[in-house]
Amino acid sequence: MTEADHPAPTAQDVAHPVDKVSVSSVSLSDFRNYTSLTLPLSGRHVVLTGANGSGKTNLLEAISFLSPGRGLRRVAYPEIAREGATGAWAVSVNLDTPYGDVKLGTGLQPGPDGTLQRRIRINGASAKSAESLSDHIAVLWLTPMMDSMFTGAASERRKWLDRMVLAIDKSHGTRVNAFEKAMRQRNRLLEDAPQEAVWLDGIEAQMAEYGSAIATARAEMVSLLNRSLAILHGEAGTSAFPNALLDLDGMLEKEAFVRPAVESEEHYRSVLVQMRRRDRAAGRTLEGPHRSDLIVRHAPKNMPASKCSTGEQKALLLGIVLAHAHLVSERRERTPLVLLDEVAAHLDESRRLGLFDLLDRLGCQAWVTGTDDAVFAPLQARAERFHVDNGMITAIASAEKG
Repeated sequence: MTEADHPAPTAQDVAHPVDKVSVSSVSLSDFRNYTSLTLPLSGRHVVLTGANGSGKTNLLEAISFLSPGRGLRRVAYPEIAREGATGAWAVSVNLDTPYGDVKLGTGLQPGPDGTLQRRIRINGASAKSAESLSDHIAVLWLTPMMDSMFTGAASERRKWLDRMVLAIDKSHGTRVNAFEKAMRQRNRLLEDAPQEAVWLDGIEAQMAEYGSAIATARAEMVSLLNRSLAILHGEAGTSAFPNALLDLDGMLEKEAFVRPAVESEEHYRSVLVQMRRRDRAAGRTLEGPHRSDLIVRHAPKNMPASKCSTGEQKALLLGIVLAHAHLVSERRERTPLVLLDEVAAHLDESRRLGLFDLLDRLGCQAWVTGTDDAVFAPLQARAERFHVDNGMITAIASAEKG
């Protein structure tokens, strides 16, 4: 994929009509260092400042549980409960939407047998799975844990890409889990009973079906992201962030738009059959979507993101998150929440204001953390600013008036 593949962006591309969704209040119970919290909000951007360890990221993590998965820290649910509490915890929010208020809740609560179980509630009614939350809100985030995205393991970039796909296709996680389960079964069978060709044929057929679907979804996401990146950050636009150019390195992903899905499935199935001996010797499956990689380049410099400076890598990451927010808004016709943890550390004032300019153009409510409130003061009425201190939250504007 090259920059020439994308049409010149226009103002209409950014200003597509979508419904704004924002958090109007959030409540926590025994979540991390919060014993209890109820925080009413106006729907503007939310800025949380305070010392490290005060609970800023914990609040963002609570919001991240409004999406499928294990939140922005990717930890086990029992680890989230406040130290010294019962082990149960709860998060609930009220969403302000053009169609009325929506109340979402989740947490670890006692089940009928007394054991703690993950619970999801939507407007007071129990939901079967966390995927149901996706019908009401999408949550995107950027955290310091992602700063090594371009220099770290390919597995982290795959997880990031799959999470981006999940924001517009809630079935993607099911496909990924089904593929990984089938792959584990194949690996065990190759080790314990490689002569069971019929069983292997069936498992490999499943892997081919799910693997082809995963690769197609990823390839489509990369194509759509490149378009959104060109719209927001390309030469014809005005952006504080450099344009990125994305590509995929993987057999199935490269075939996604080249041959029909049925042919791609059959090709991958035949590859798996041919590689049984080699995979058994390696103790793992050596070819498939679990080996693919997301390739990112700094488009203006034509340079791999992995070779860019720390500041440039942060700007590229932010640019991709914003492009994803644009894409999610366009596809879902409603704005996502955007969580940006310690984002100001690598941004000067011009880029900070440019970040909020883009978020305003996209219509997204952003939740931003930092240690120094002064760097966010130029936002003035565009954001609500709060000071966080050991799980206690104070509105900065109210304190200044007093």
